[in-house]
Amino acid sequence: MTFSIEKRVVGAFIALISLTGCSPLGFFNAVVPFDQGSEQVAQDISYGDDPRQKLDIYAPIDIAQGAKLPTIVFFYGGSWKTGQRSRYEFAGRALSALGAVVVVADYRLVPDVLFPDFIRDNAAATAWTMHEIDHYGGDPNRMYLAGHSAGAYNALLLGLDTKYLKEAGADPNHIAGLIGISGPYDFDPQKYAVTRDAFAGSFDNPDVSPLNFVDAKTPPVLLFHGEADTTVLPKNTRALAIALEKANRPVETHFYPGLSHADTVLALSTLLRSKAPILEEIKGFIQKP
Repeated sequence: MTFSIEKRVVGAFIALISLTGCSPLGFFNAVVPFDQGSEQVAQDISYGDDPRQKLDIYAPIDIAQGAKLPTIVFFYGGSWKTGQRSRYEFAGRALSALGAVVVVADYRLVPDVLFPDFIRDNAAATAWTMHEIDHYGGDPNRMYLAGHSAGAYNALLLGLDTKYLKEAGADPNHIAGLIGISGPYDFDPQKYAVTRDAFAGSFDNPDVSPLNFVDAKTPPVLLFHGEADTTVLPKNTRALAIALEKANRPVETHFYPGLSHADTVLALSTLLRSKAPILEEIKGFIQKP
């Protein structure tokens, strides 16, 4: 019965988007209930001079005075050319309801910037968080970088190729773990139109591939992917997991039959959470000692 209701709701959701022409995620945030155990505690905070260099912060309701909760910096996807942090409030609220302080950051997009400038923006947002999040109840010494799709690539590259964090003034030793949801980690940037646009001028640059930076200092990694994903193929997650295992680094992988590219991030929402226990896996990951 639950599945039937969920299927009808999702069908109506897709139909209404088609009729109105509105943004799927914008509509999603407007009609889907948020997690009640969390709230937005800060908005439109600048971490740089560009209008796109802003972030929002989410935290559990009634956070205790002097609390030091795990901190998650979440980067959204959109092929490095689209995206808006306000459309991921459902993700920020869901993750903070786990008992974490969550930062959702915008960053400059293609064609205004190319690789690695969007990575540098993510590094700057992480550095701001590391320096300031204790004012919001977050622990700057226990931070997790997370993302979906292109945002998962950004999060994993930041955590593996630590030069960007160091350049931004962030200490990579404070990154407790990396969380990738349906990310492209092993690809030829010349093969796809999206990556040709984002990585123009860097086709032969080995720094493009996160796999090239897996080493003994890599923090624990948690990876998710839908087996029915045709946008970013599951082989990306498998390739990264193999590289981590060969380097004897802690890695957990979760593959979900029938789930598409969008399904994995929408599974964070209250409406579609039954699709996959991704939130529960993240909760267990960030609560490990």
